[in-house]
Amino acid sequence: MLSLFLFYRILKWIFRLLLAFIAISLLWVIAYRFINPPSTALMRSRGNLYDTECNQTWVSYDDIGNNIKMAVICGEDQRFKEHYGFDFKAIQKAIQHNMSGGKVRGASTISQQTAKNVFLWEGRSWVRKGLEVWFTALIELLWGKERILEVYLNIIEFGPSEDALLKAQSLRAEGIDSEKARIAPVFGVEAAAQFYFNTSANNLTKTQAAKLASILPCPSSCGMSSPFAYKHRLFILRCMRKWGKKLLL
Repeated sequence: MLSLFLFYRILKWIFRLLLAFIAISLLWVIAYRFINPPSTALMRSRGNLYDTECNQTWVSYDDIGNNIKMAVICGEDQRFKEHYGFDFKAIQKAIQHNMSGGKVRGASTISQQTAKNVFLWEGRSWVRKGLEVWFTALIELLWGKERILEVYLNIIEFGPSEDALLKAQSLRAEGIDSEKARIAPVFGVEAAAQFYFNTSANNLTKTQAAKLASILPCPSSCGMSSPFAYKHRLFILRCMRKWGKKLLL
């Protein structure tokens, strides 16, 4: 009898904790529907690693040019406009590819990447993946596509490479004050446009936008001149020419 009573008490507390989690996560997501996230776990991690503040300038959806929107959607999630947070066709292809061996391929949508970066921590685990599914569903329901894309474009990492950042960190440690010593991790399309091309995200050309989008799969390990980025850039430009405008919201 005592064990049964204890079992019910445990279930009651689990139920209460679950309700509290649901309530807190709902309020958190609703708040970020109107308030721009001040930081992310990845930004804090990069800042701590290189002992510097990240380079980020938040811009509204309307102040982000169509070229960079098209380029990012073409490179990261061509079905972004159609799906409800999860691209099951891409997931199926990724599973088939991974089962055949070779380099592991992911199938995260822009919505999933946004949920992961804004609300969760770095790393891979089933717990984090489960929470990613939950928060992805919430932002799809409570934010809408335009807000998701706006947040995503303002929080994604654009490099520079780890080698460049480590070199800058070393120069700062030696007391050298120069442009090379003041490099900081770049987040968001506005900071990336200014850093790489000395222009705004609203004025990027198709080629410039494709160059930025080409490094998103590996922002800290491959630069724009890498073979991967070059090949990916050509793919993005082809996609922009053929379907770019149709993929816009």
